[in-house]
Amino acid sequence: MNSFFKEIKNDLPASIVVFFVAVPLCLGIALASGAPLFAGIISGIVGGIVCGLASGSTLGVSGPAAGLAVIVSTAITTLGGSWQAFLMAVVLAGVIQLILGYAKAGFIAFFFPSSVIKGMLTGIGLLIILKQIPHAIGWDKDAFGDTEFFQADGENTFSEIMLAFNFINPGAIIIGLLSLAILILWDNVLTKKNKIFNLINGPLVVVVIGIVIFNLYKNGFYGLTLDDSQVVSLPVPDSIPDFLKQFTFPEINALKNLEVWKIAFVLAIVASLETLLCVEATDKIDPDKRVTPTDRELKAQGLGNIVSGLIGGLPVTQVIVRSSANISFGGKTKLSAILHGVFLLLSALTIASTLNMIPLASLAAILLMVGYKLAKPSLFKEMYNLGHEQYVPFIVTIVAMLLTDLLKGITTGMIVGGAYALYHSYRNSHYMKEEISDENGTKVYHLILAEEVSFFNKANVVKALNEITENSKVAIDFSNSKSISYDVLELIRDYEVNAKTKNIIVEKINYKDPYGLGNS
Repeated sequence: MNSFFKEIKNDLPASIVVFFVAVPLCLGIALASGAPLFAGIISGIVGGIVCGLASGSTLGVSGPAAGLAVIVSTAITTLGGSWQAFLMAVVLAGVIQLILGYAKAGFIAFFFPSSVIKGMLTGIGLLIILKQIPHAIGWDKDAFGDTEFFQADGENTFSEIMLAFNFINPGAIIIGLLSLAILILWDNVLTKKNKIFNLINGPLVVVVIGIVIFNLYKNGFYGLTLDDSQVVSLPVPDSIPDFLKQFTFPEINALKNLEVWKIAFVLAIVASLETLLCVEATDKIDPDKRVTPTDRELKAQGLGNIVSGLIGGLPVTQVIVRSSANISFGGKTKLSAILHGVFLLLSALTIASTLNMIPLASLAAILLMVGYKLAKPSLFKEMYNLGHEQYVPFIVTIVAMLLTDLLKGITTGMIVGGAYALYHSYRNSHYMKEEISDENGTKVYHLILAEEVSFFNKANVVKALNEITENSKVAIDFSNSKSISYDVLELIRDYEVNAKTKNIIVEKINYKDPYGLGNS
C-alpha cells in the first residue's frame, strides 16, 4: 500500500489538474452526444476509478471521448431516443472489449507507425489550441469537448474562431490572458526560484483566481460579467437521494433489439481503436518510456464500459487530452488517474455549486498550455530532419485531423505511411550481385530473392530480369526466401520459357514449389 502512494506529492497535484480539465470535457461531451449531462460525469468517475484500478497504464486517463460523440448521438436516435436501450449497448460493448482483451487483440496497437502517432499527438495539440480560442475570448456555442472540424451548428473550427471575434467578452479575455500569464510564469520562472511553487500547482492557482474574479464580476467589478454559458455547468443535487436519482439503469429487454447489438459492436471497435491509439501516444510522451500492456488495457476498458453502462454513463476510452494533461503537470503513477475520478465523485456530490463558478476561460488557458506542449515547434523541425518518410506521414496526419477528426486523420496518416512501407517492400524484393564472367566468357547474374516476396514486388522483379542481357546466365537464389507469392513464382516460370528465346540459361537454387507450378 505504501508503494501505491509513493509518488503522492506528484500525483495529487496532477490529479487536481486532470479533474479540473475533466469536468467541462465530461459535460461538453455529454451535451454533444445528446445524453444527460450527468452521464458525462458518471463516465468520468468510472474512467478514473474503475479503469484506473484495472488498467496497466501508468499515466493514461480514461473517460468519455469526444470522438464517440457522433456515434453516441446517432445511436440514441436510432434507438428511438431510448437512453436505457443505449445503456444496454454500452454494457454489451464492454463485454465485447473484455473478449477482445482475453483474445489478445491488443497487438493491433503495434502496427501504427511512430510518425503517425507523433502526428496524432501534434494534431491533438493544435486542435486543443484552436478549439479553446473561442472559449478563451468568451464565446462558443458548441460543447467544450468538441473535436470535430465540422460542428453541430454548421460552423467549422476556423469559422468558429472568426465568429467568436464578433462576440468578444472583455471579462473572459482578462481571465484568459491572466491565466496564461500565471501558467507561463509558473512553469518558466517561479518553479525554478523556490520549491514552494513546485508544491503549489499552477493550474489550481488559475482556477482559484478565476473563481475570485467571477465573483468580483458578479458584484459589479468595472461592469464586467460572464454569463451561464461561460462557466462550468454541473448538475447540483439538493440531497443524497436527489444525487442518486441521476443514475439510470439499462433496459434488459433491449437485448432483443438487433440494433442494440449492432451499436454495441461499433462502440466496442471504435472505443478499442481510440484506446489503443491513446495508449501508444501516451507511452511515447511518458518521460520514463514505460510500455502499457495493451491486452490488459482492453480488459480495463471493457470493465469500465460494463460499469458505466450499468449506472447510466457514456462509453469510456483512454483519452489523450486528459492523459497528456496528467503527464504535463507531473503525474507519476496511476494514482493520479484514480484520484481524479474520486474528485469527480466527491465534487458532484458536495461542491457542484462552487465548481459552477469556474470560468471556461480559466480552463481554456490550462488546455492551451497542454496543446502547446503537445505541438511544440521544435517537434516539426525534429521530424523534418528525419527525412520525408517520417515527415510526410506526420504532416498528413496533422492536416487530416484538423480538417476531419481523430480517426479519419489517423486513417489518412496510416495510408500514407503504408504507401511508404509498400514502396520499401517494392524496392527490397531482391538483390542482384554484380555480373561476372565464367570460364567461357558468359556473363553470369546472381539474383538473390528476399525473405518475403509479395505480389507488390512483381514489377521490381520483372525489371531486374529484363536487365539480363542475351547469351548470359542467371542464377535465381531462393535460399533466404520463406514466403514467395504465387504471382512472382508464376512470373519466374514464364521467364524461364521466354529466356530460351534469348539464349539465357536460368538456374534455380533451393527452389521450392508450394503451388505445383512445375519446371518450365
